[in-house]
Amino acid sequence: MNIKLNEKILKVETSEIRQFNDYARSVGADVILTLGEPDFFTPENISKKAIEALQNHQTKYGPTPGFLEARKKVCEFEKRFNAFECTPEQVLITHGSTEGLTSAFFTMLNPDDEVIVPIPAYPMYRQMIEFMGAKVVTIDTSKQHFQIKKEDLEKAITPKTKAIVLTSPNNPTGSIYSDETLENIYHAVKGKPIFVICDDVYNQIVYGERRLGFVRYQDVKEQILVCQSFSKSYAMPGWRCGYLIGPTDFIEQAVKVHQYMIVALNTFIQPAMIEALDYDSSSMVESYQKRRDYIYQRLVDMGLEVEKPEGAFYIFPSIKKFGLSSTEFCSRFAKEYKVAIIPGHCFEADEYIRLSYCVDFETIKTACDRLEQFIKELEK
Repeated sequence: MNIKLNEKILKVETSEIRQFNDYARSVGADVILTLGEPDFFTPENISKKAIEALQNHQTKYGPTPGFLEARKKVCEFEKRFNAFECTPEQVLITHGSTEGLTSAFFTMLNPDDEVIVPIPAYPMYRQMIEFMGAKVVTIDTSKQHFQIKKEDLEKAITPKTKAIVLTSPNNPTGSIYSDETLENIYHAVKGKPIFVICDDVYNQIVYGERRLGFVRYQDVKEQILVCQSFSKSYAMPGWRCGYLIGPTDFIEQAVKVHQYMIVALNTFIQPAMIEALDYDSSSMVESYQKRRDYIYQRLVDMGLEVEKPEGAFYIFPSIKKFGLSSTEFCSRFAKEYKVAIIPGHCFEADEYIRLSYCVDFETIKTACDRLEQFIKELEK
């Protein structure tokens, strides 16, 4: 039976990252550097809180925005870690940062609105924005060390601009926005009806001295939305928990979207979230930094042009000199050398490839050894 479906959803693509990961496995890839999934287990003290909640029969429906204790803990954490002050009424406990972002986009976007997305970028942004009937306006940062030039930003802003999405540290580049970039954004949006969406899922995985992100600009607080996840910093990807922070009137509306999508986050998970926000994940960050240093040096020694990541656990070298599309490069590498990495095409940067180094050292070494062989073959 041919029943017409939602035309907007028919245009939405499934995740190209997962598609390519599946392809690589189908051709026998046994070294996988694709997904951004920490190789650590969730810390035991965090898991224990969820187990205790289950044992205490904490399995009833919870309040739609999340338990007050959890929202208070988010406020405490944000003030301590990011010098960002908020109240529990400004916090929505979400089903991961993905649902937080989705709720934010559903709440703010009308057809024909525009959202600025600096590229390279996580592909979900485009799909969700276009699903809402809005338009993605990109700023290519690849020619300026993955920073945003003032003139490019000013050119991108129009009367239809509703928001700009900032991911720092960035997926896929590992870059962190400089003070100059943040200052440019601040002056460009101040006093305009434009939201700044801070996708902060990697902002605890920073190498070297941390500097505050866009949340430093407290005088435009009514324009700032913060999306956070517990997946990366606390090795909790399967838990699917996070939060969204915004102005009180915005969150009041976002709660409606959240309620009709998921009702409320699982009640027994929220005590674990509270515990996680006190967890010191510096040992994980130190481990990622050692892997970053190793893989960066290996890529440099191979003659690849690459920016040294300042955070997250991805590295994004250029393959422009080989004259291959990123899909062709990665497909051949998977098929001939059995290593799975992600084409830059997935992030709207076809001259690059993304390697995830949140895997063990032996896997990273094997991948680098095989990549070196592949490059030598291409250079013959």
